[in-house]
Amino acid sequence: MGSNVHELRPPRAGETEKITINLGHVDLGHIDLLVQDGFYANRTDFIRTAIRNQIERHAEAAKQSVARRGLDLGLRHYSREELEAARAAGRPLDIRVLGLASIAPDVTPELARAAIASVSVLGALQASPGVKAALADRMR
Repeated sequence: MGSNVHELRPPRAGETEKITINLGHVDLGHIDLLVQDGFYANRTDFIRTAIRNQIERHAEAAKQSVARRGLDLGLRHYSREELEAARAAGRPLDIRVLGLASIAPDVTPELARAAIASVSVLGALQASPGVKAALADRMR
């Protein structure tokens, strides 16, 4: 099962997804207090740390779920050559990734439809707009 696990380096600028959350005033005040007292560099640092702590807290359950669902964990890149081989073999891929799935920019929408049976990504999918549109009905 270890073959589908890829170690990720810390994200650099442009390699993260932006999310928006709503917090109550008291929670936000507590965060600001901890930042002012030097426990965290800023609000983002606090929120990332809190998220990582919760992920670590549930690590065993998540590990079991990843294995049960047959997910690739981390970064999974699909090249044009890999998709052409899947199409030629008549074995369309079921893409299942927890992390980042990326489809090479030189993959055409036609190749993507012929080589990919389904797409389930918990995290982010990077692909051209045309490929995303071509696979829209196959995304779960």
